[in-house]
Amino acid sequence: MPVRWGIVTAAKICHDFVNAFNSYPAKKDAVIAAVAARDKSKATEFAKLHNIPKVFGSYKEMAESKDIDVAYIGSLNPQHYELTKLFLENGKHVLCEKPLCMNSKQVQSLVNLARKKKLFLMEAIWSRFAPAYIALEKEIQAGKLGELQYVEVNYGLPISEIARLSKKELGGSAIMDLGIYALQFAQYIFKDEPLKCTAVGNLNDDGVDEVDTVILEYSGGRRAVLNIHAKARLWNKATVYGTAGRASIEEPFHFPESMVHVDGTVEKFPLHSSKIYYNFDNSAGLVYEALEVTRCIQQGLLESPRMPLSDSITISKLQDSVRRQVGVVYDADSQEFP
Repeated sequence: MPVRWGIVTAAKICHDFVNAFNSYPAKKDAVIAAVAARDKSKATEFAKLHNIPKVFGSYKEMAESKDIDVAYIGSLNPQHYELTKLFLENGKHVLCEKPLCMNSKQVQSLVNLARKKKLFLMEAIWSRFAPAYIALEKEIQAGKLGELQYVEVNYGLPISEIARLSKKELGGSAIMDLGIYALQFAQYIFKDEPLKCTAVGNLNDDGVDEVDTVILEYSGGRRAVLNIHAKARLWNKATVYGTAGRASIEEPFHFPESMVHVDGTVEKFPLHSSKIYYNFDNSAGLVYEALEVTRCIQQGLLESPRMPLSDSITISKLQDSVRRQVGVVYDADSQEFP
């Protein structure tokens, strides 16, 4: 029996996720079985566009149904915790868009619940499954960069006026939206938790960070410097430096189509095409995280070795630290979670 996906919300990222999935030539044993939205008419329209057989007018109805095995949650950030909790409590595996939650307390609560229920849970950091990332990892493991010393990441887009980034009530924050890609890259390279996190940033009138510079210090003198900008476009690439040379994930580093190897050669990783539009750059790459989730569920794994829950916990703690240092506070920060 194929793994049956349920799509939670008819948001832009959900459109891209389903489009990437449906247009991929080798989806293996998985199907998009249902979609749910608070406005059933939007879910119906979404289902018609993507040929999805089942439509739900509430998330609770989908969570309680027998029609899906795993939920993909693409809601706004403040809804991630409650929606993920709802589906886990009803026995469904979950892939939830990044950031997994508003803070590390919520993340730990969901991790505890998933482990108690013996269900698969993953934060949808799709970058981890990009072919270029895997190629970089192989180069590092082969020792071609020598001993790793330094990571530099720049990620900036002029999106500070978009509500989901600029409004605190919507979970707005440069470090939560753009910055998570930089934080996860540093963790992807160095693996262990930083010894120290230092951050400076600028806030908008709503108390949301628009610009952040983060320095992460790791054991052995290793360091990562991350520049996050929601008001200007930066050269959005990531570079790893070792004692034997450097390698770069090229723009857009969050899901690239090329990398520069330590010997200077450039390797291309073209994405598959689609007849339907995408809302965001290189969204065809979203299929790779879907394939990973399907593989893990079929093999009985409760988390992905490429995007383990321990990394989500560490990343959320780093986001908490950056927010504290630059002065971004959410309502959820003063609450406790089981």
